[in-house]
Amino acid sequence: MPASSLLIPELPADADGVLRMAAQSLFDVLAQATEGMMVVDRSHRIVWISEGYKRFLPALGFGDETEFVGRPVEEVVPNTLIPQVIASGKPMLIDLLTNRAGTFLVTRLPLRNEAGEVIGALGLVLLDHPETTMQPLISKFGRLQQELDDTRRQLAAEQSKNRRSKHTIASFIGSSAPALEVKRQARRAALTSSTVLLLGETGTGKELLAHAIHAASRRAHKPLVSINIAAVPDTLLEAEFFGVAPGAYTGADRKGREGKFKLADGGTLFLDEIGDMPTTLQSKLLRVLQEQEVEPLGSNTVIPVDVRVIAATSRDLGAMVAAGEFRADLYYRLNVLPLRVPPLRERLGDIEALAEALLEDIVRRAGMASRSLAPDALELLMQQDWPGNIRELRNMLELACLMGDEMLLQAEQLAPYLPTAAHGASRSLMQTSSPRALPAPLATPTPGPDDPLLLRPLAEQIAELERKALAAALRVTGGNKLAAAKLLRMSRASLYDKLPLLNAD
Repeated sequence: MPASSLLIPELPADADGVLRMAAQSLFDVLAQATEGMMVVDRSHRIVWISEGYKRFLPALGFGDETEFVGRPVEEVVPNTLIPQVIASGKPMLIDLLTNRAGTFLVTRLPLRNEAGEVIGALGLVLLDHPETTMQPLISKFGRLQQELDDTRRQLAAEQSKNRRSKHTIASFIGSSAPALEVKRQARRAALTSSTVLLLGETGTGKELLAHAIHAASRRAHKPLVSINIAAVPDTLLEAEFFGVAPGAYTGADRKGREGKFKLADGGTLFLDEIGDMPTTLQSKLLRVLQEQEVEPLGSNTVIPVDVRVIAATSRDLGAMVAAGEFRADLYYRLNVLPLRVPPLRERLGDIEALAEALLEDIVRRAGMASRSLAPDALELLMQQDWPGNIRELRNMLELACLMGDEMLLQAEQLAPYLPTAAHGASRSLMQTSSPRALPAPLATPTPGPDDPLLLRPLAEQIAELERKALAAALRVTGGNKLAAAKLLRMSRASLYDKLPLLNAD
């Protein structure tokens, strides 16, 4: 090297000139010393690449720099994080970048103007194929990457498992004419992709039928996503349905959040308690059902979805439409395949099979010995109206199992957990029978017009039933209110609200 090249050039007198010269000199040194370098503007477009970087272009799928320069960096360099550096203004000093051109050790630096504003970024390739010189680090990186991929696969598999149907049409127990008819209609509904509207009282098994229809459909291998509209605050429903774009509002996940429609893409979305949907959201749901596309909250991007909707309600949507509480156009869009789920009082012949299946599930979950029903107990069950339907039947059987140790449940064990009119009659019969035997069949006398039970307001009868259930639950749990609330399948706050009933005369 000539001695003249070692001479220090004459420096400018002003400091700004020195800084500009230093910056230019450093830039030239980095361009020559690194394997490659690029400059990206604030719009993420590549404005310059070094001579060394040009040798990576064929592996990235480009013939020369004219095809490469001017393009957004995320389009031409897979897995690049330069856009994040521009957005955050923070450097990434050491990172491993892997794409189809190979694995590289890279540095990313933000570029700022005199006002300190980020105007772009500088990307440097420090090492090409660093595995030859950094084998321990690369091996560790590879292991971590493999573990991450395995974890993601397991998580995806678990989520997919959780999104599958839990019931089939055979799970809807019953051989009565109403039960057979609803199963026939469910099978027909499963053959189509049309919207299904399940109508019926609470506790009749609408959610079970939604699972069954999905399981019997062509979408069975895809997710089944459920949302109970009544259980989600109105202010969160839009985000639950359509998702949230990254940073859509203060406190929002910076990665964004997928909505239920996106999660159910290709499968089925079960909308329980559709009658409780606020009117402000009904028009947006209608548009999604018609167009099969969603727009996440805070986003201008429209995402196409392929979702089959099954809705359910215990309310009279027709009456709600007439009262202006539910949009008529949404009602007609949902009421394509209406399916009425019969209440338990219309299929009392199924009670024996239902009670047997429920008892098996109750004792399995509780780890108890098996239970069965005596003939008089079955007769007593078939005399009830069951306003809470199958859910009420299960609750009563579970209470009876938890409160006693009898393997064969007699009418005497069930009576305290049945409506007042029924167990009042059963008490009078039990008092005339021996402790060891009950009369069979157990008949309920027809109340006369002056019967004191009929003269009592319904609210008082319900309050008495609740009082007895609360007292029994607290007795069996030794006064533990949390355990009693769990036993009664209610929140602790609701139990505390009901406690004054125990002191009522």
